[in-house]
Amino acid sequence: MTDPLEEYRRKRDAARTPEPVPPRPPRRPRKAGQARFVIQQHHARSLHWDLRLEHEGVLASWAVPRGLPRDSGRNHLAVHTEDHPMEYLDFHGEIPAGEYGGGRMTIHDRGTYQCEKWQDDEVVVVLAGERTRGRYVLFATGGRDWMVRRTDPPPPGWTSMPELLAPMRPTPAAKLPRDQAAWGYELRWDGVRAMAYVSGGRLRLLDADGGEITGAYPWLRELAETLAPVEAVLDGVLVRIDRAGRVRPARGGRAAPDAQFLLVDLLWLEGVSSVDVPYAQRRELLDGLAPTGPHWQTPPWFPGTGAEALEAARGQGLPGVVAKRLDSVYEPGRRSRRWLSIDAT
Repeated sequence: MTDPLEEYRRKRDAARTPEPVPPRPPRRPRKAGQARFVIQQHHARSLHWDLRLEHEGVLASWAVPRGLPRDSGRNHLAVHTEDHPMEYLDFHGEIPAGEYGGGRMTIHDRGTYQCEKWQDDEVVVVLAGERTRGRYVLFATGGRDWMVRRTDPPPPGWTSMPELLAPMRPTPAAKLPRDQAAWGYELRWDGVRAMAYVSGGRLRLLDADGGEITGAYPWLRELAETLAPVEAVLDGVLVRIDRAGRVRPARGGRAAPDAQFLLVDLLWLEGVSSVDVPYAQRRELLDGLAPTGPHWQTPPWFPGTGAEALEAARGQGLPGVVAKRLDSVYEPGRRSRRWLSIDAT
């Protein structure tokens, strides 16, 4: 009888990896109707997700670089890998560097599934997990390469990530607004305005004119991996802050120790647009996301305290502040008087 785990065992040394490496072929498969699945987030050489479906006593496995699509408008690559043992349903941990698949593995989701079709080149399943629910088709495209597509509608209220959102801009003003309590205030940074599209642990970075600049800032790719599996559209400013506290635009290329992406707004999160949400609530959502890392952070904002914010800008040698009405929606591509730019001088 052919051992379906032969390739799995050949690639692993049980003395060097914490992964389950059963010494014998798998037992008989479980009864029909009780099939389980697991999705593992795998921080290996490159971040990806592993989908494993219980089938004939083993876990049929696919590596999905961008994760399962959440709406029906996308096909994602799914690389068919070797079958895994059933014990892998509960595996999480650190696979040592230098070993096959070396890196951290965590359980992203698990549950049961119904199988509607299982052929050598096509598999159709309905997943019922804690975080993932829906009907998916996996189909072969050549060799080990497959694609995965969601075929039923996404959850109610879901909207696809926008392809392009132009930044909203403030109107120059000579002084702070009279009704300061109705506004929130941010320090104004001398940097490169950029929009970050985060999906499937991957980053797409566009400048204020919609130009592609992802490759110019490779040090920001880790932002998307850190946020994964969260999907979001973020508005921010690329800066460098030297030891003396001087701020200047961040140029492309390798990261300097002082390079930062300052995230100031959240426009779409997990299938829900927030452009029509008031500014104060968008800031709460952004702060709740807590995007902080070695080269990115969410700078503070000052609700209702414009004079203090302006004084802080002067003290840090910044050009000024941006006042944003607490009830203002985000108006992509527009210069609005609901946002005001006030110089510190």
